[in-house]
Amino acid sequence: MDLRALHYFVIVAEELNITRAAERLNMSQPPLSAQIKGLEEELGVQLFIRGKRHLTITDAGTYLYRRARQILELSDQTQQELMSMEGLSGDLNISLVEGRAPFLLSRWIAGFRSEFPRVAIHLWNGSGDEVMERVQRGLADLALVATPYNAEQLDGFSVGREPWVAMMSKDHPLAAEEGQFLPLRKLVGQPLYIPSRRSRLDSIRAWFEELGEEPTIAGDLSHYIDAVALSEQNAGICIYPMTTYNVSDLIVTKIITESARQVEYALVWKRNDRQSELQQEFINFVQDCMEEERRGTQPYIMPEREYFPPEDTKYL
Repeated sequence: MDLRALHYFVIVAEELNITRAAERLNMSQPPLSAQIKGLEEELGVQLFIRGKRHLTITDAGTYLYRRARQILELSDQTQQELMSMEGLSGDLNISLVEGRAPFLLSRWIAGFRSEFPRVAIHLWNGSGDEVMERVQRGLADLALVATPYNAEQLDGFSVGREPWVAMMSKDHPLAAEEGQFLPLRKLVGQPLYIPSRRSRLDSIRAWFEELGEEPTIAGDLSHYIDAVALSEQNAGICIYPMTTYNVSDLIVTKIITESARQVEYALVWKRNDRQSELQQEFINFVQDCMEEERRGTQPYIMPEREYFPPEDTKYL
């Protein structure tokens, strides 16, 4: 009975649903079910009664849940105390894309360095392809990217998402459209500038194919400042993540809907590469932060721009 198995059990006991528990753990259902089954066999007790749609925890499961929480909390506390005694230090190189990524990362860095002040964080910004290449070449320990990423070369997990927006000059005809949302169909025939990543071009083309249309790609760009400049000059409409918007009074942004499109972010590292203690500690810290945020106990929360998602985003 190892700590990981206990952690998996606690999450399943809280959700009483394998699908939801697997989502919280960023893993697939079969290995999670196998872990729980293996734990039951090891302990010689039934922890859950399996129903068609949900699980029911047994008396033995309830007892183990209380004990497991105590064991995991004691383990975390002991680890933190030992690492504080050793004084974890070193340099952590993280590459990241634009959009919501810097806001997510700043939360984690604030909390991580409060616990490990001798750690120096070095950030490098670039396009998605550039950021992932730096990880693959060993120039970055970790990267915060927009999905998709090459799962054969990189390991990682999802950390958040946000809508795509259309950025345009305030003088553009579509800027006068009422409300903060803009149906994708309105962008048909408009000259578009998109992030310079091959997979992004393929994704945007797929959006329009669902409408039986083809996007008019006027060009691509690597940095947000280019999107601002192009939009200000009414050179076309720029498609960009929502967080990086409205820094100019000359620009109007609208959330793309019907169908709604979202960009998902992931923290990734080189697959099959031996991770340093510092790298693994940061990964664990991020996972803990995400779990605490789900529970509403996240202490390192910085305000982000608020938006109200349209109806067709709720199942994304």
